[in-house]
Amino acid sequence: MEFDTRAFRNALGSFPTGVAVMTTTGAVPGEAEDASHIGITVNSFTSVSLDPPLVLWCIDRRSRRYPAFATAPGFTVSILAAGHKAVSSRLAGPGEHRLDGIELIPTELGPPALADSLAVFECARESVQDAGDHAILLGRVLRFARHADVGAPLVYFQGRYGALAQGTPPDGIIGRRVTDSE
Repeated sequence: MEFDTRAFRNALGSFPTGVAVMTTTGAVPGEAEDASHIGITVNSFTSVSLDPPLVLWCIDRRSRRYPAFATAPGFTVSILAAGHKAVSSRLAGPGEHRLDGIELIPTELGPPALADSLAVFECARESVQDAGDHAILLGRVLRFARHADVGAPLVYFQGRYGALAQGTPPDGIIGRRVTDSE
């Protein structure tokens, strides 16, 4: 029996994810050498550990951006709000991945964050692990900021962008566990 990678990808798309843009310092081979910062859209971002504070994300090792991210001393994670759909689309596919024309804010680490992000994490590269056709980039969080008043998150589900509905949970459904804190 042959493994159907398209069906596998479609099944994975049943899991809604948030969307983030990773930025780092460096140029992409084949693109303008004067690019000081590049970005890539991902939906593979997740927390790993609180102590020490670690996060991870995955990148296709065939990506032209892979060498820049795999060798950079660190990266910045910008969690996207629903209004970032155009920026996400621009940095998701092939083509130019410079950050020109995107509203950015500086970070202490160096790679900028996207303005109006829901949250920003500045990460030192902890390790890079091969995992099939992708690599797992593990980062140690050095600094972070949360911007709660920006709005709803950008969500990716079944191959399309969306946003979470905000508001009170339906009757009979508890919206927050007692163990959750603000």
